[in-house]
Amino acid sequence: MNTNQATFLPTKPKDLLLPAVLGASLPLAWLAFIILTKENLFESWMYYPLVIIPLGGAGGGIFFYLMGFYWFPEGNKKLIAVIFSIIFYFFSLWISAVTAFAITGHWNLKSLNLI
Repeated sequence: MNTNQATFLPTKPKDLLLPAVLGASLPLAWLAFIILTKENLFESWMYYPLVIIPLGGAGGGIFFYLMGFYWFPEGNKKLIAVIFSIIFYFFSLWISAVTAFAITGHWNLKSLNLI
């Protein structure tokens, strides 16, 4: 039995914790800065974006780590994987923001003429 075979995911879930924290910290810090600079403007509906958007960032951070450092660790494939992962990270932030604001009712599709 060959034990040197690469697995699809890291064997320790702890390996994914740091990329998740780093991926979530950027949007959380950005949202906290926006909310804290506005005095007396925090409302209860803002909890959803403060939770959902960093979760999207954490997922994007995990995907970035897996693509750039685990699945494609070297060569030209790593460059392509990192570029794709950056695009995916910002896409996950965008889709989580749309989801959060759609849940709270602050994403109005009628004003965008999509419905």
